[in-house]
Amino acid sequence: MASLKELKNRISSVKSTQKITKAKKMVAAAKLRRAQEAAEAARPYAEKMEAVLASLGQRVTPATASPLLTGTGKTDSYLLVVATSDRGLAGAFNANIVKKALAAAEQLRAHGKTVKFYLLGKKGRAVINRRFADDIVHFQDFSDIRNVDFDYAKAVADDILVRFRNGEFDVAQFYFSKFQSALVQNPTEQQIIPAPVSSEADGERETGPVEYEPSEEEILDKLLPRNIAVQIFTGLLENAASEQGASMTAMDNATRNAGDLINDLTIQYNRTRQAVITTELVEIISGAEAL
Repeated sequence: MASLKELKNRISSVKSTQKITKAKKMVAAAKLRRAQEAAEAARPYAEKMEAVLASLGQRVTPATASPLLTGTGKTDSYLLVVATSDRGLAGAFNANIVKKALAAAEQLRAHGKTVKFYLLGKKGRAVINRRFADDIVHFQDFSDIRNVDFDYAKAVADDILVRFRNGEFDVAQFYFSKFQSALVQNPTEQQIIPAPVSSEADGERETGPVEYEPSEEEILDKLLPRNIAVQIFTGLLENAASEQGASMTAMDNATRNAGDLINDLTIQYNRTRQAVITTELVEIISGAEAL
């Protein structure tokens, strides 16, 4: 049985931890609102961009279309762009993204495909490095970046495009967490190269009948590279909101658990103290009777 001093020290330690988790929860809640607003504001633009590309993609012939739309003609090599955070204390947020990417990588390998990883954020690197150490072609954290902006996403997209044009991969898939609420974040897989194109009816339903000037091919040459940057930027904004939502929920649970533990330790402390006092009284009475 723990001594009174040990129990008192442990209660003090848990109270200190509870103060930290409570403060972290408040910080995450403050950041969540801004991150959520940014993610929700970016969604309509990204969705409309995809709708326009869907419409344009059905109007061009494969012979004249960009490889960013039609692909290289093969699917032998995949680049998995995995975005996580630099910080922990966010529940299963990072683990769920990495788990989805690793499951896809294992499945692709089972079908004889070559898999390479392009990592954004520290938290995904350690796990992926244990199983795919030789397949990580790029790693970048956010230590020097306070807020992810479109210029950062464009720089990432430009680097991926250079690798695609150099023939390093055939298909690129982007892994991030789509924000739904503070309690729910959905790990998401999105193909960014070649751009997925739905049916013509779907594209026209979203954009309406449109006549394009200049030609569809010229517009696609401009929009396809930008679309990659837009989708990456939108995914990173979704990640930022998801991270803060997961962190707020995790810290709220930790604060509650700390409170329950403090209550249990306090009860144990009181019972131990009562037992010590009772033992001392018995010893005093026994000593008095012996005299």
